[in-house]
Amino acid sequence: MNINSHINFDIQPLITFDSVKKAKSIAESHAFSHLPVVEQKMLLGCVAQEDIQGFDDDKKLEDYLYALDAFFVRKQTNWVEVLEAFAQHESNIMPVLNEKSEYIGYYELLDIIGLFNQTPFLNEPGGILLIEKGLKDYSFSEISQIVESNNGKLLGAFISEMNENQVQITLKVGNAPLNSIIQSFRRFNYNIVIDKEDDSYLKDLKDKSDYLQRYLNI
Repeated sequence: MNINSHINFDIQPLITFDSVKKAKSIAESHAFSHLPVVEQKMLLGCVAQEDIQGFDDDKKLEDYLYALDAFFVRKQTNWVEVLEAFAQHESNIMPVLNEKSEYIGYYELLDIIGLFNQTPFLNEPGGILLIEKGLKDYSFSEISQIVESNNGKLLGAFISEMNENQVQITLKVGNAPLNSIIQSFRRFNYNIVIDKEDDSYLKDLKDKSDYLQRYLNI
């Protein structure tokens, strides 16, 4: 999925010579957790909205470079990794760099979450499996082989929970009844946590995603 069309250019990045007063004005006009700061097209980092509010209006951003958070994604980064970067840095804006490491724009969290609702994982008919196995024992290639050997089609899979011993993986399976697939997983020592032929689990997941979109849009 190409997400480059979602790169935003609406807000110009701050530069080091910008005043704190200007930064505060931009921050108050937009509900972003951070604002990017650049110098000659190179990203220096992102300044947090809550930090900006504590800066002295009479100073410039160059006086607060120590407060910048260094995070970004590249233009070629896939949407799952972009979403992961948002979560890791607790931000709703993500700077995007090109192949020369130059700042070219930003992603908004709301747009990237919206892409999740468009994926076959949520939109294609199928059943949901939540399987569990030892952290060192599972394999995505094995999981795919189990599904496909039972004439199933793996529409999506992601790690939904993990600790030092166990990993839980959510699967969306199409084209086949789940019973034979479940039995195969058990033969390979996977524990079946959830198995649903209907879409109730999937609907709940989509509802939560829709709710998060509405919340972020407030």
